[in-house]
Amino acid sequence: MVEKSNLKGESDGQQRPSKRSLVLKVTIVLLLVAAVAGAILFKGEHGKSAAAPSRQSASNAERTNSPMQKQQKHLPRLVDLGAGKCIPCKMMVPILDELKMEYKGKFDVVVIDVWKNRSAGRKYRIRVIPTQIFYDAAGKELYRHQGFFAKDDILKKWKELGIELD
Repeated sequence: MVEKSNLKGESDGQQRPSKRSLVLKVTIVLLLVAAVAGAILFKGEHGKSAAAPSRQSASNAERTNSPMQKQQKHLPRLVDLGAGKCIPCKMMVPILDELKMEYKGKFDVVVIDVWKNRSAGRKYRIRVIPTQIFYDAAGKELYRHQGFFAKDDILKKWKELGIELD
């Protein structure tokens, strides 16, 4: 078998990388650069308040010492921990708003932006956003879900947990 001569002047032991492998390498480098830039931006967002307006801070949402709250009966509670710029978190906002209105007096919905309030993320041991935590009326954690959670699935989970909403 006759070997083709190398017209580019490369030595016999070297092969030119294919176009596909070059594109793959460039893509990997770009993804790494994007990940680093995202991490830098994530750190920079700590002090800014660019999140969706329906997200409350934990200090406002969870005060239990006010006289007004002492008069209210204790209700089961759904705590959603997310961030205003997280896509699945944004998808949860209208669902949580509907639940707040439709089930007022049946269970409370608390929304916490963990990018604005990082201490809440540590307090609730959050690893993924969004995270939804279901509590009974006594404040005991019943269930924890990570990721997007559809309205019907949330209502089914309350029923599975023995909380009747009708």
